[in-house]
Amino acid sequence: MNHRSRKAAIFTLAYPIVIAQLGTIVQGWADTIMVGQYGTPELSAASFVNNIFNLCIFFLLGISYATTPVVGTLFSQGKYLKVLSTLRESNVVNLLASLFIVLLLLILYLNLDHLGQPAELLPLIRSYFIVLLLSLPFLSLFNSMKQFSDALGDTCTPMWMMIGGNVINILLNYLFIFVCDMGLLGAGLATLIARVLMPLAMWLALHHGSLLRSLRSRVSSHSTFLAPRLLPLNFQLIKLGLPISIQLCLEASAFNISAIFMGWIGASALAAHQVMATVSSLAFMVYYGIGAAAAIRIAYFQGQNEWDEVRKTALTALWMSVASGVVLVSFLCIFGTSIAHIFTTSSEVAMLFLSFFPPFICYQIGDCLQITYANALRGIKDVRAMMLYAFIAYILVSLPLAYIFAFPFHMGAVGIWWSFPFGLTTAGLCYYFQFRKHYVRS
Repeated sequence: MNHRSRKAAIFTLAYPIVIAQLGTIVQGWADTIMVGQYGTPELSAASFVNNIFNLCIFFLLGISYATTPVVGTLFSQGKYLKVLSTLRESNVVNLLASLFIVLLLLILYLNLDHLGQPAELLPLIRSYFIVLLLSLPFLSLFNSMKQFSDALGDTCTPMWMMIGGNVINILLNYLFIFVCDMGLLGAGLATLIARVLMPLAMWLALHHGSLLRSLRSRVSSHSTFLAPRLLPLNFQLIKLGLPISIQLCLEASAFNISAIFMGWIGASALAAHQVMATVSSLAFMVYYGIGAAAAIRIAYFQGQNEWDEVRKTALTALWMSVASGVVLVSFLCIFGTSIAHIFTTSSEVAMLFLSFFPPFICYQIGDCLQITYANALRGIKDVRAMMLYAFIAYILVSLPLAYIFAFPFHMGAVGIWWSFPFGLTTAGLCYYFQFRKHYVRS
C-alpha cells in the first residue's frame, strides 16, 4: 500500500469519527456558552463537576476501547461468529463497569463538602452531579456499540447517532436552561435525555441495519449469538480494557485534578479553566479521530502479521494529526479574543482564558505524539506498559509541576497549564519507543 492509499484509508475511517467528535465539541461549547451566559457561579460549578465526570468517562471509554482491537483482529481472521458474540459480551462488560463507577461516584457525592470548593457553589454542584450520574450507564452502552461498529469499518452510523444526540442536547439545553429557567440543572437534564436516546438509536441501527446482517450471512449458524441467555464475561475485554482505562484516567487526571487546584485559586480561575478545556478539546478530538482510525487499520494489519503496514500506518496518522493541529491552533489563536467573549461575560475570566494560550500551543506536538502512539499500542493490544508510562508522565511529572508552578512559583492559574506540555510530551515519547520495539523486533 502506498502513502497516498494509506492516507485515504485512514481518512475514510477518520472523518466520520472526527465529525462525530466535533459534534460533541459543539455540544460541549453550547453547554458552556449557555451555562456561562446564565451565570458565572453556574459555569464554575459545571467546571468542577464536568472535570470529575470526565475522569470517569475516560475510564469507561477505556473499557469500550478494548472492543476495537478484539473485533478488528477477529474480523481480519474470518472468525465472524466470535465477532457477533463479542458485541453482546462488550455490552455486558461496559454496563457492569458503568455501575461500578456509579457506586464510586455516589460515595464521592456524599463527601462533596470536603473537597475545598466554594460553599456558594455546593447546591449547584449537587443537583448537576446527581443528574449526570444517572446518564453514565446509557453512555457506556452507546460507547460499546460505537466501538464495535467502528472496528468493522462502519464509522458513519455512530457519527449520525452522536450528531443527533448532540442536536437534541443543544435544543433541550435552551429549553430547560432559559425557557424553563432551570439553569445548570436544566443542562444536566438535557444531557441525561440525549444519553438515554443515543444507545437506543444505536441498538436499532445495528440490529436492523446491514452490518450485522452481513456478518450473520457469513456464518453457517448464529443461534448461539441470538439465544436469549446471559453471556459469561469476556475476560479478554476486561484484560485489555482495564489498562487502557487506567492510562486514560491518569492522562485525564493531569487536566481534571487541576480543576481542584483552580478551585483553590478562585471561582474565576475555575471558570477560565472550564472554557480553555472546552476549547482545547477541539484539537484533541481531531487527533483522537485520526488516531482511532489508525488503530482500526493497525488492528487489522496486526491480525495479518503485516508489521511494515502497522508502522507506516502509525507514522501516517502522526503527520496527519500534526498538519491538522497547525490549522486548528492557528484558527484558535486568530479568534481567541472573540471566542473568550462568546463563552463568558466576565472580563477577568476572559483574560485568564487568553493567558492559557501559550502553554496550549506548546503542548500540541506532545499531544499528537501521545494520542497517535497510544492508539497504535491499543491496535496491537500492547496496553500494560502504557499504565506505567502514563503514571510517570502525568502523576510524577505533570501534576507535581502544576502545583509547583501555581503555588510555590506564584504563577497562579497559568502555571497549572504550563505543566501540561511536560506531561504530554513525556507520555508521547514513552509510547513511541514502546511501539517501536514491536516493529524493530519483527
